[in-house]
Order: sequence, then C-alpha cells, then structure tokens
Amino acid sequence: MGVVDAEAAARRFAALADHLDERQRRLVLAVEATELGRGGVSALAVAAGVARTTIQAGLRELAGETGSAVLALGRSRQSGGGRKKATVSDPGLAQAIEELAEPDAKGDPESPLRWTLKSTRQIAAVLSDSGHPASSRTVAHVMAGELRYSLQANRKNLGGPQHPDRDAQFRYLNEQIRRHGRRHEPVVSVDTKKKELVGPYKNAGRTWREGKDPEKVNEHDFIDKELGKAIPYGIYDLGRNRGW
Repeated sequence: MGVVDAEAAARRFAALADHLDERQRRLVLAVEATELGRGGVSALAVAAGVARTTIQAGLRELAGETGSAVLALGRSRQSGGGRKKATVSDPGLAQAIEELAEPDAKGDPESPLRWTLKSTRQIAAVLSDSGHPASSRTVAHVMAGELRYSLQANRKNLGGPQHPDRDAQFRYLNEQIRRHGRRHEPVVSVDTKKKELVGPYKNAGRTWREGKDPEKVNEHDFIDKELGKAIPYGIYDLGRNRGW
C-alpha cells in the first residue's frame, strides 16, 4: 500500500461523496481502507481529508459492531446520535433571538439595536457578545423553525378611511374626461413617483465597470442642500394615446 493507492481511493470517494448519505460515506471509506491494507485508515484519512474516527466507525459497521445495535435500514446514525440542536444546548437561545428580532414589541425603543439589527449575521454577533454563541445559519434555523419567522416583503393593504364623497368625486372626474374627450380637448394624466435624492447616492443594482473599481457614493443618505430631491413623473395624453 502506497501514497498513490490512498490518493486513488480518495479520488473515488470524492466522486461518490455528493451522492451518498452520512452512513454510506462511512461504509465506502471503510471498504477503501480495507482494500489498502495495513495503515490504510491513516493514509486514507489524510488523502481524503476525513477523520480517522469516521473510517473506524465505518469499519465497525461493516463488521456489525455498531455499538448497542445494528443500524436500521435507511438510518445514518443511532437514534439520539449526532449533534444536539442549538436550542437544546442553549435553552435561552430562542428567547434571546426573538427579543432581538422584535425590537418594536419587546425591546427598548431607545436601544440602538432597534435600528441596526437587519440580518441574521448581525443578530448572531450580538448573541455571541451576550453569552449565546451562535452562527448566522443557526439563527436562521431557529427563526424559521421554532419561532416560525420567514423573509417577507411589504404589502400595501393599509388604505385608511375613505372620504364619504369618494364615489361622487370619481364619477364627476370620469364625466369631465368623457366630455372633454368628445370635444377633442386635451385630457392628460400625471403620475408622480417616489422622490429621489439628487447626487452620488447608493442605489440598488449593479453596473459593469473595470475590476475592483466600484463607483464611489456618499456614505450617508443626507439630502444635498443645493441639489435637493427630484420628483420623477409621467404624463399621459388619453386622446392621443401618447406618454412622456
């Protein structure tokens, strides 16, 4: 058994690894180590970048020595085995995440966390500083699982109270449009959009530029006293069916 044989075995394992579950990977490694002979476990562990204990566990499974019982078909480990859930190891983790994720309801209104916690990465950093070490992925799992949070966008559904003469107003406007249209007089519709700051401000999207040369914009979105804001709008001529 040589280094070349171990490297060849590692290449075979790498080609299959993505198609195998945890138990199947252990068994494949165990078979390859057995074929390598004496010293095969250590050589394969180095070549494949896996722990020796993983290969040794596969060898025990091949021999039917899985510990208390042989694993049932379809299982990767014994019942109760594997890493425990983060909320089991840290019972206060879920509550700590919820308090940070809902500052409007449970946090101090004057706390800087109210406005700065915008991502699971930032929540994870604050959790770690407060004695609840957790990765951003762990935070996402807890929020989506136990706390039943999900990523959602805003939805326009708060219309507010309607004016009692709203229907009459629109009926009047509609009749005026029809009347002026019959006379071939101009009828235009003006639609304004969200106000935009004028100047070098950050916007969503990307543009093609030379490598490592991003366009520089203002660090803060404070209004420029000289340039002010722009109000984009569109004009539509109903009679001519033309817009600007």
